[in-house]
Amino acid sequence: METWEDDRVDQRTCLICGDRATGLHYGIISCEGCKGFFKRSICNKRVYRCSRDKNCVMSRKQRNRCQYCRLLKCLQMGMNRKAIREDGMPGGRNKSIGPVQISEEEIERIMSGQEFEGEANISWSNNGDSDNSSPGNGVSESNQPSPVSTPSSSRSVELNGFTALRDQYIGTPVSAHYQYLPHLLSCPAHTALLPPQPRSLDPQSHSLLISQLVSAEDLEPLGTPMLIEDGYKVTQAELFALLCRLADELLFRQIAWIKKLPFFCELSIKDYTCLLSSTWQELILLSSLTVYSKQIFGDLADVTSKYSPSDDELHRFSEEGMEVMERLIYLYRKFNQLKVSNEEYACMKAINFLNQDIRGLTNASQLEQLNKRYWYVCQDFMEFKYPHQPNRFPDLMMCLPEIRYIAGKMVNVPLEQLPLLFKAVLHSCKASMSKE
Repeated sequence: METWEDDRVDQRTCLICGDRATGLHYGIISCEGCKGFFKRSICNKRVYRCSRDKNCVMSRKQRNRCQYCRLLKCLQMGMNRKAIREDGMPGGRNKSIGPVQISEEEIERIMSGQEFEGEANISWSNNGDSDNSSPGNGVSESNQPSPVSTPSSSRSVELNGFTALRDQYIGTPVSAHYQYLPHLLSCPAHTALLPPQPRSLDPQSHSLLISQLVSAEDLEPLGTPMLIEDGYKVTQAELFALLCRLADELLFRQIAWIKKLPFFCELSIKDYTCLLSSTWQELILLSSLTVYSKQIFGDLADVTSKYSPSDDELHRFSEEGMEVMERLIYLYRKFNQLKVSNEEYACMKAINFLNQDIRGLTNASQLEQLNKRYWYVCQDFMEFKYPHQPNRFPDLMMCLPEIRYIAGKMVNVPLEQLPLLFKAVLHSCKASMSKE
């Protein structure tokens, strides 16, 4: 049997996309990109759609164009899904097993998702840590998962301007529909995030708490200069430095915010330090997508438009960066559609900050009670102010685990890829705004 070390294997090209192969993965010679893609697709039970005729060309530059055809070719070339470890950890099992030949019927069952029917879906918000940002840990009295942990696989999302950006800069456009992004609009009207509670909808009962949260916020425009002369070409280093300055200012505002919170004196120094160190990226992301969005997606977008990535930057852009990019675009469009008020933003921020599931806390039960207080305050406020939008509260709360997921993923994006990532996101979102 021919092995990886066999002299006849001299080209070492991936049998899926033709990129440089790195070894024998799941039974066939393939690159790291296709190995990881196959593992994620099988482990996460992803069901893709081809917007063409299911015979898209696979190459190093085009492999991200259609996930359906990429997975189809993986199966047709003999990638063995049974060689993937059941626990999802690195290192396959049954490494002696080579390529497998399966019938067209079995391939169709995998591609259509029938192979996974009856199995529990993996929550889109789970990045390895439990997510208890909502009271009751996202479980209702009927012991059914809340919409926070129940994604829909029946609809897809079209990203305005995104395909054009990829065509223009990256050269590997993806499908116009992003199949595995969570669908925040799919929450059924009758589903409740929490067990019914006897609560008063009297706005006076909660107005003080909400006003205290809003007054703790610095809602003044950001002070970091983001104006560039016409004709000036921004370099990668200059854009990266600007992003660092923005992050510094946003982080400073979060630190000042904590000290103004109405419950600040109730927290121990260790707990609020632990909470800030664990959530600061999420807080910055939430504020950038809401109260500071006009500057971020206006002035900063203008700066990034004057930056042209090199071919090397484009080719090195990671799949992890692609996922973060697409999720950020979707989340921005979601917030832009809902037009989040300052009161809602302040409540969401407090709820996200008061995460009693963070390791190292000295008084998790106290944080749980504070979390519940503002959760119900926010719910009552929205039900009173938006009586004709019964899904508004669950829609917004379902954004919090997505923000947490994106923040966790951004840590793994190489620093040198951040300028291109922000350029892509802001370009697409600005294009989306101009069409509205």
